Amino acid sequence: MGIVHRIKSNAKTKQLALRLIAPKRNPRPRLWVRWFLNPLKHKKGKGATIRRNSRIDVFPWKRFEIGELTTIESFCTVNNGSGDVILGDRVRVGIGSVVIGPVTMGNGSGLGQHVFVSGFNHGYADGSKNSSDQALDVRPTVIEDDAHIGANSVVLAGVTIGKRCQIGAGSVVTKDIPPYSVAVGNPARVIKQFNHHTGAWESVKKKQAVTV
Repeated sequence: MGIVHRIKSNAKTKQLALRLIAPKRNPRPRLWVRWFLNPLKHKKGKGATIRRNSRIDVFPWKRFEIGELTTIESFCTVNNGSGDVILGDRVRVGIGSVVIGPVTMGNGSGLGQHVFVSGFNHGYADGSKNSSDQALDVRPTVIEDDAHIGANSVVLAGVTIGKRCQIGAGSVVTKDIPPYSVAVGNPARVIKQFNHHTGAWESVKKKQAVTV
């Protein structure tokens, strides 16, 4: 039985380990975790950049991986406490954006400025309890290769945004968006899709949405 399993199986030991990693009421890793433990656990690709004034609240019990030439811009927040955060190659996370795992972003994808992407919702099924005391509703969010999310947009938990999609600024994405689509609004709806036969983006008002 490994040391990690022994820690998890004993409630007191688990609580002690958690307090050594992060303060009880502040879900942010302690300095020693950020400096010494995380660099051994997490992967950072060649040429990747994380701006110094971003808040990277990542913990060793979940994955945090960024690929080659990926950039996390200034004033961003990234948190993997509830699920892995995986950013592929050449990903750009725009200024002031928030990424809370579980979230996966494919190669060449990007977030504009002040975009919020989350892989969970706070549970509220029991109306007699504060939602902070209830289990999280964790549903992984996926942004596929070459998809781009416009500034000030929100991507809700459990959503998959398909390859090469374009999401208009200020959109709220509440459901899956098929590949090669343009979606806008609150809630976001598909207004165009790329037709591989004609090589053009075509309005969905003129045709049925195609399956790619």
